[in-house]
Amino acid sequence: MGEALTSAAGQPLVPEPPATVSGLRQALAQIAPASLPAYTRELDQAADQSRQGADLAPLQRFIAQWAVYVHIQRQPDLAARLRHWEELAASGYASEARKAASEIGRLLDEAHAALALTPR
Repeated sequence: MGEALTSAAGQPLVPEPPATVSGLRQALAQIAPASLPAYTRELDQAADQSRQGADLAPLQRFIAQWAVYVHIQRQPDLAARLRHWEELAASGYASEARKAASEIGRLLDEAHAALALTPR
């Protein structure tokens, strides 16, 4: 897979993967390989928390969080908008940070809705 992934006319880089551990990992390997260490680390933490509490909620939150991340990152225009607002939020200017936080929240809520996930 030596060729770079590109998006023609705003098309997603990869199809929407299933919201499963393996489906999300495969998509990340294609569109955001640098995020795989964080994915693995957070998966281990969620699995440990689920085992300790005999509760699937930590794994369900993990899947939802990473499904939203993949949903956004697979769409270059949407990912660029999110990066813009994240950079603005980190600018240190309170008024811009508030506007950026609002826009980031809106983008995340839209991603949750597109994936039919419970909002954050």
